[in-house]
Amino acid sequence: MSTTQVSTEHISINPEIRFGKPCIKGTRIAVIDIVNCHLRMEESLETIAKDYDLSLASVHAAMAYYYDNREEIETRRVQGEAFARELASKNPSVRVFIK
Repeated sequence: MSTTQVSTEHISINPEIRFGKPCIKGTRIAVIDIVNCHLRMEESLETIAKDYDLSLASVHAAMAYYYDNREEIETRRVQGEAFARELASKNPSVRVFIK
């Protein structure tokens, strides 16, 4: 079980953590989680760092990783949302909140 290091010391990819999504190193917090908080929920990077008990540098690294790999991350996000919608359509008891 090896961890693939990416371009920054703050981000890691491990196929056994969050299905291989890029995460803040040493956590299960995915880059897309940080991106959603900042871009979709309009939280400041400082607030995200405080709320998730992360260094500000790691939050900035997550955003940098996103901008460097935007197409790949957005593709995975769209696929995840499609899966959630499909799951909800087949299971009425499942509620999906997608902004």
